[in-house]
Amino acid sequence: MEHYDLLVIGSGPAGQRASIQAAKLGKRTAIVDKNFLIGGVSLHTGTIPSKTMREAVLYLSGWRQRGFYGRSYRVKQYITAEDLTQRLETSIRGQVEVLQHQLFRNRVEVIGGAASFIDPFTLKIETEKSEPREIWADKILIATGTKPSHPDHISFDGKVVLDSDDILEITELPHSIVVVGAGVIGAEYASIFSALDIGVTLLDGRDRVMGFLDDEIIDEFTHNLRDRNMTIRLGETVTSIERDDRDRAKVNLKSGKQICADMVLYAAGREGSTDKLKLENAGLKADERGRLIVNEHYQTDVEHIYAAGDVIGFPSLASTSMEQGRHAACHAFGAEAVSNVEFFPIGIYAVPEMSMVGITEQEAKEKGIPYETGVARLREISRGQILGLREGILKMLFSLEDRKLLGVHIVGEGATELIHIGQAVLALGGTLDYFVTTVFNYPTLAEAYKVAALDAYNRFPKT
Repeated sequence: MEHYDLLVIGSGPAGQRASIQAAKLGKRTAIVDKNFLIGGVSLHTGTIPSKTMREAVLYLSGWRQRGFYGRSYRVKQYITAEDLTQRLETSIRGQVEVLQHQLFRNRVEVIGGAASFIDPFTLKIETEKSEPREIWADKILIATGTKPSHPDHISFDGKVVLDSDDILEITELPHSIVVVGAGVIGAEYASIFSALDIGVTLLDGRDRVMGFLDDEIIDEFTHNLRDRNMTIRLGETVTSIERDDRDRAKVNLKSGKQICADMVLYAAGREGSTDKLKLENAGLKADERGRLIVNEHYQTDVEHIYAAGDVIGFPSLASTSMEQGRHAACHAFGAEAVSNVEFFPIGIYAVPEMSMVGITEQEAKEKGIPYETGVARLREISRGQILGLREGILKMLFSLEDRKLLGVHIVGEGATELIHIGQAVLALGGTLDYFVTTVFNYPTLAEAYKVAALDAYNRFPKT
């Protein structure tokens, strides 16, 4: 029987980083991937495809130039699904090559096949074309990620009613679409389709879009969506989806309303991809959503079995998954595992994009933290004028007691890049005075930090 020091199940961000870290510690390491596709969900159906599609849409639609040339401006008059998938295929192919080279260079073996536990130390690897093989490992990391939830009352067909995996394989763009679920995935795709001037209805049973974000940021975002004629219906639950006599989707709501559209994207929830691992043979059990519980070192209840990435739940980010995988590998083999994940940024690649780090205004109130805010509007920043920006704000929260930065919240062009300035200052305990006195390149969108800081400074009690 083959033996490895570390066997990783899943080749997404957590699995990649864990296997490479273990290899760098001199351990014999292998990654098992059921689809023979290095990169996992993040690369093939999640993070990278949706962001690549977003960039293709923003370019071909001329979105970034419409502030100057009007809403009718287009780089390509008639955009097709093929236009989007061509860029998608090129991007994924390039990243797979890079990942394969990294794993080869670090002598990480890649094993294709579906893994399942025989016992806590032994896994069976099965493929359609070869005999099953058994592998024994000292340490095991489960990094299988998640998959879209498929409620029993929703009839998915991959053509009219799709999940977030199916949407990447459409052959024709719809004239209208209903997006069910106003979380990160739903909001991203809804805003991307809206940028193509497709009629979009966004539904969610909750009262707010992405309630973990700052209220002011969401207000700006939803105002922008409605300004683009997107319909947002909150507090609405889908009971069933039927077909009308034109083979369109008819979405029935609990409130009695009906919405008809060419296509439905059901993006309300994901669940851990653990159902085929036979966890019971390893002495493990997933929760009702297929996720695993771990300690601060990403160990499960069976101490030599670790889990990292989306399969353990929040925050379910590629960035944090990478660090979780690295940390787990270090801990597994007695290496020092220092991780600075207290102030991690969250990025939402919608149109416009959003990002945050630290606490929101709502959280500050709940925790009883005295604070003051400062806001800069990107359209009033010189670089914003040059770029023709019509929307976007950068907001910061500062403690009234010691002037320290508490949180940064951005919606608008470059939000996911700009956030790292605030992240660094927050992690290093910086204060309002840093932003007031620091010189930023001019003209840049980063100047919004100084403008927002001055806005806050003007509200601070004068001593």
